[in-house]
Amino acid sequence: MQIQFGVLGYGFMGHIHTDMIKGLEGAKVVAICDNDPTKLADAPKDIVKYTDMDDLFADENVNTVLVSISNHVHKEAVIKAARAGKHILCEKPAAMSVKEFDEMIEVVKECGVNFSVHQQRRWDKDFRISKEVYDKQMVGDVFTIQSKLYGFNGNMHDWHIYPEFGGGMLYDWGVHLIDQMLWMVKGKIKTVYADLRNVINENVDDYFKIILKFEHNITAEIELGTYFLTNKEKWFEKHWFIGGNKGSMYVDGFEPVGQIVRTSQLLENVPGKTTMTAAGPTRSFGPPPEGRIIVEELPDVNVQHSMYFDNFIKAMNGKEDFIVTIEEVRRVLRLMEAVRESAKTGRSVDFE
Repeated sequence: MQIQFGVLGYGFMGHIHTDMIKGLEGAKVVAICDNDPTKLADAPKDIVKYTDMDDLFADENVNTVLVSISNHVHKEAVIKAARAGKHILCEKPAAMSVKEFDEMIEVVKECGVNFSVHQQRRWDKDFRISKEVYDKQMVGDVFTIQSKLYGFNGNMHDWHIYPEFGGGMLYDWGVHLIDQMLWMVKGKIKTVYADLRNVINENVDDYFKIILKFEHNITAEIELGTYFLTNKEKWFEKHWFIGGNKGSMYVDGFEPVGQIVRTSQLLENVPGKTTMTAAGPTRSFGPPPEGRIIVEELPDVNVQHSMYFDNFIKAMNGKEDFIVTIEEVRRVLRLMEAVRESAKTGRSVDFE
């Protein structure tokens, strides 16, 4: 079937989606809806334009609705679209809570329509490199994974500054970073500990640190800060680190640079003599002898965000399974609720 999208919400992501779908085989945008008519001014002239979502859902040429509006309206839009017989692709987070999500999915199943969530950052190159290293055990048995994203600007924007609209960084980037970690590391999460803060934004979170303890002795750390100031050329920093018993891997940036690092020989015993370093005398943390540190190139991966849509189109036509599943989306939402509980109480939360 030809996927004929009606894009609901023509803000930043609505524009991104519309532009990306132009280049896809088997899909096109046939209608756009936004309750602010001024946002429709630069919409393609050959596309039908609406200002009321009910009119979009009534359009017989639309068989799939792409929900790209503020988070607090996702539930209403998804339920209405499902009852209109439309398949649904929803922006993340799918819902404001697990309860909301369950109510949405109940209607989706009742109406017999397809539903997926736009977790396109599963196709980020830095993440896929890290996942490849993890999946193929390139650094041995992994004990720690770190995912970190820092920016300098600090302030939220548009509706993201309002908690009642689903604003804040946990709902924004947090969903992506959590989804990446859970998609990479299979297995149950034993405990969740989190620090969630409003550093310079009065009403919504702009910093978080999340520590996940997995059942197979892996500790994963996810940290995001919007107000990390450095005097470097980069206006943001993205980092992955994976530590294993046969080496380490680091990846920096969305256009990734990094290496796999190993040692040619493990230290059999602590040297008898101390070494003087800038930090003072040491035996365990002195500089390595020449040839001790070995570096390897990172695996090469070829991914781009349009691959999410490639999978969506094939899955809609029964040629593949949806890569982003309802169960995975629900688990991310459950974890986000555990993050908020831990941050509120200052204690770790048992999870699975």
